[in-house]
Amino acid sequence: MRADGRFKFSSMSRRAAVTGAALAAMAVLAGCSGSTAGNPADGDMAKGAPEGAKVTVIEYASVTCGACAAWQSQVWPEFKTKYVDTNQVRFVFREFPTPPQPVAVAGFLMARCAGPENYFPVVEELLASQAEMFGPAGPRPLLLRVANGVGLSEEQFQACVTDEAAIAAMDERIKAAMDAGVSGTPTFIVNGQTVPDNSLSGLSAAIDAALAEG
Repeated sequence: MRADGRFKFSSMSRRAAVTGAALAAMAVLAGCSGSTAGNPADGDMAKGAPEGAKVTVIEYASVTCGACAAWQSQVWPEFKTKYVDTNQVRFVFREFPTPPQPVAVAGFLMARCAGPENYFPVVEELLASQAEMFGPAGPRPLLLRVANGVGLSEEQFQACVTDEAAIAAMDERIKAAMDAGVSGTPTFIVNGQTVPDNSLSGLSAAIDAALAEG
């Protein structure tokens, strides 16, 4: 661990760095349209109804995105109770790291290293802990604490966030999202259609209409 609490991503691939630079130049507060983003993709993390469900809701988000954290705390609990816990929809979470990209990438890589059963708890804890993440101590103590909580040692954490193959796979997922027209977080897509209104009522209008279709 460095004395200044910062990360050293010496193994980050050039491709990942290029993607990070591209993302940094893009707007990161509002989503945009792009129906192809609704297609199944490698690396999707999902809960609720199984693949092939009548309604699929996709969220593109980042653990460093304040608007994503607000949605998680204000909308997600009721959304989950209404649609996910009842298996009315398949909820898919896709990673779209926003500034500071190295922190977001590290959080997502660590969540994947924690295993499928821990992926969502890790992401949700990071979203809920952004005040600590951006506090005086920097993000590393938080990420290490969360990593330790799911059984990862500091050595395993460091190996995880510098894994070239994992970084390259994330880079491919990010570029696929960009190619599909996603430019900001959080972006929500219901059955292939971007829903600009991310409130519960806005998402419910799109979901309920899709559920009612014959």
